[in-house]
Amino acid sequence: MKRFAIILGLSALPALAGEFAVLSSGYRLHAERHEMDGGKVRLFENGGVTEVAANQIRSFEVEEYTPSHPTPAPPEILAVAPQPTTRELITAAAKKHGLPPAFVHSVVAAESAYRTGAVSPKGAIGLMQLMPATAKTLGADPKIPEQNVNAGAEYLRQLLLKYNGHTERALAAYNAGPGAVDRYHGIPPYRETRAYVSRVLRTYDNLNK
Repeated sequence: MKRFAIILGLSALPALAGEFAVLSSGYRLHAERHEMDGGKVRLFENGGVTEVAANQIRSFEVEEYTPSHPTPAPPEILAVAPQPTTRELITAAAKKHGLPPAFVHSVVAAESAYRTGAVSPKGAIGLMQLMPATAKTLGADPKIPEQNVNAGAEYLRQLLLKYNGHTERALAAYNAGPGAVDRYHGIPPYRETRAYVSRVLRTYDNLNK
């Protein structure tokens, strides 16, 4: 299987001043700011907090920031913004959580084939096939496409952090659950999970060509 590594929070982030936490593995994680708390470092991003062991962070790099000066629309023109498409929602969710859009699109393609109303036999819902309990933990209504993809992208980010950027393990955990990955210390020997990981990475590779 071809190895991939997801680098969190690079050019796909909003234009806000911030920093990058450089992990000991070499991966860079974007944050608006950080706080030290004993052996932990809290990274603040998009209103959320991620805790990382201090010994996993090698350094911090300041993000370059160039403020933009948008030209306001004439006050007499009232433009109605078009509703974003499903693909635009997915891309926006990926950028919000510092993930490559092609990676999140590959997961959606494997999970639901872009069907907003998809429901699996096990009860997983929507574009990113969120289980109701997972969606509730993330504060999302999985039946609303925008909330579904935002929660799914956030969950993927959490899994990539948990497995230190190891993409195959994060995908296996998304499919079979972190407990199975931890129990087998890697991708579990489930035919469905192994096929799922291969399918997502193959799609991701094709989208990046």
